[in-house]
Amino acid sequence: MHELSICQALLDQLGRIAAEQGAIRVERIVLRVGPLSGVEAPLLEHAYPLAAAGTVAEAAELVIEPAPIRVACSTCGAETDATPSRLLCGSCGSFKTRLISGDELLLASVELTLADPDGTAAATGQ
Repeated sequence: MHELSICQALLDQLGRIAAEQGAIRVERIVLRVGPLSGVEAPLLEHAYPLAAAGTVAEAAELVIEPAPIRVACSTCGAETDATPSRLLCGSCGSFKTRLISGDELLLASVELTLADPDGTAAATGQ
């Protein structure tokens, strides 16, 4: 299950972000996952609590947003939605397209609890 290793890499990144910002806790994580990314969102959701145990993001809410599949057409220049098995231009039907969205696994946002200068919890920031 490579979703567990993805979660571990995500938590490494979150740990670095939290340390850079002086955060004591990660409250919310928003990931954008495309259907062509090779990542199964339900498996990612299942693996996250296992990987997050004992980390600064242990109690964080994990939100996974689906990313649309979009293509840019070389023939007519349109940018349109597509499906995983048919990456055709939705405007002219051409097969000469370039994928512009749908294969990403993106950390879209992170909400942190920052420490006050006296070491107590303060406001949440993004």
